[in-house]
Amino acid sequence: MDLGMLLILGAIVAYLLLMLGVGIYYSKKNSTVDDFYLGGRKLGPLVTAMSAEASDMSSWLLMGLPGVAYLSGICDASWTAIGLAVGTYINWLVVAKRIRVYSHRLGAITVPEFLSKRYHDDKNLLSCIAAVVIVVFFVPYTASGFAACGKLFTSLLGLDYLPTMIVCALVIVVYTAMGGFLAASVTDLIQSIVMTIALVVVLCFGVQQAGGLDAVLANAQAMPGYLAMTATHDAAANAASPYGAITIFSTLAWGLGYFGMPHILLRFMAIEDENKLKVSRRIATMWVVISMAVAVFIGVVGNGMTKVGAVAALEGSASETIIVRIATLLSQFGPLPALIAGVILAGILAATMSTADSQLLAASSSVSQNLVQDFFGVKLSSKGSLTVARSTLVVISVIAVFIARDPNSSVFGIVSFAWAGFGSTFGPVVLAALFWKRSNRSGVLAGMVAGGVTVFVWKYLVRPMGGIWNIYELLPAFLVNVAVLVAVSLLTAQPTEQIEQEFADVQAAVKQ
Repeated sequence: MDLGMLLILGAIVAYLLLMLGVGIYYSKKNSTVDDFYLGGRKLGPLVTAMSAEASDMSSWLLMGLPGVAYLSGICDASWTAIGLAVGTYINWLVVAKRIRVYSHRLGAITVPEFLSKRYHDDKNLLSCIAAVVIVVFFVPYTASGFAACGKLFTSLLGLDYLPTMIVCALVIVVYTAMGGFLAASVTDLIQSIVMTIALVVVLCFGVQQAGGLDAVLANAQAMPGYLAMTATHDAAANAASPYGAITIFSTLAWGLGYFGMPHILLRFMAIEDENKLKVSRRIATMWVVISMAVAVFIGVVGNGMTKVGAVAALEGSASETIIVRIATLLSQFGPLPALIAGVILAGILAATMSTADSQLLAASSSVSQNLVQDFFGVKLSSKGSLTVARSTLVVISVIAVFIARDPNSSVFGIVSFAWAGFGSTFGPVVLAALFWKRSNRSGVLAGMVAGGVTVFVWKYLVRPMGGIWNIYELLPAFLVNVAVLVAVSLLTAQPTEQIEQEFADVQAAVKQ
């Protein structure tokens, strides 16, 4: 191993130790389950904004998005990014303050618990179904993050995929299990900074190595459909493939997913002062728009670098390692560039870890709090609750590691399906809980089940038929959830007077 690789490895190890240090520090601040899962609702506006977006973007930002742009051009990646940017802004604008006020009044510390208390579900059936959904979709989502870590070290150092993936997973599990929500949120803030540095450095260095901005654009323009917003580039045929209105519309539907993301909604619930959410919204939206635009263009730059021979050509899921290849090239220019390359690669770890820690917390809270205690009625002391929470987190991590054992899995593909699952299952339900007084327990329960089932049916039975049916499963499943929720709510008894009064009180508080 040469000096450059040693310096890169040193930077990455230092970063991992820093994350562990944060976990150890905040482990002393978790005295209750509320502290562990929601940080005692003490997050400031900056931490709220950046931890929410860092936990949202995941390795998809630094691996999946550039990889898609590298292979097929800007169309698919850009429409996805546009949908996400719009969804981010609207989610902060209309959901954040309401769910913070509502969950605080009800004393809810998880999304499933919020739904049960919102509709006075004494049997906690809503909490149970929501918890199961979270586990079903978050475990593979977390696995995609672990897989991204393994791919990083395999591509960079030629190390065996499985052992390095497991080591990274252990670091994430340790600092999350020790420090809980506060550790996850503070590390997410740090990770968002590292991710930003990685994006900027890679972009500037990549453009220089590709021969300048003009050369990058000339290469992209020479490939049919590569810079089009209504076509994608087919490298095998060197031709443009149509990207029709239906596909654009379904790709924009990625933005609908935000309304149902438990790990993002938890950030809204945890802010100390809901009146500071406007500041958080502005910070979050600006960061998301800029970072995704840069990530897409890095894919274009990477293709230009391939054209001039700076990096080897990449095919299939290997395209997701384009930033790794650029960082490796940077490390060959001396000790300082090697250290910077280490920071870039730590950025990929940051993107992965910032999402995985939040997902682990959401999934473990669903099992330990919503299933074990709320649904099955197991009574635990405060200390016992923390022990169960941490144990559940470890078990879920082991399952995720097992799923991630295949190094050929696509980060983008796994994230896409999990995103659709959450968006279509929780999105309409959360919006109805916050904005529709007439919605009731039966409607929400039916809609949630219908949306979740439709995701699987559309993904594996309908979408493979192609043509007009080739629509991202989030959109049809979201619409089915809405239709079922509204129909069942109107056909069954309206909420009690107490529930309606709680709703009215929250609406009044939000307007203040």
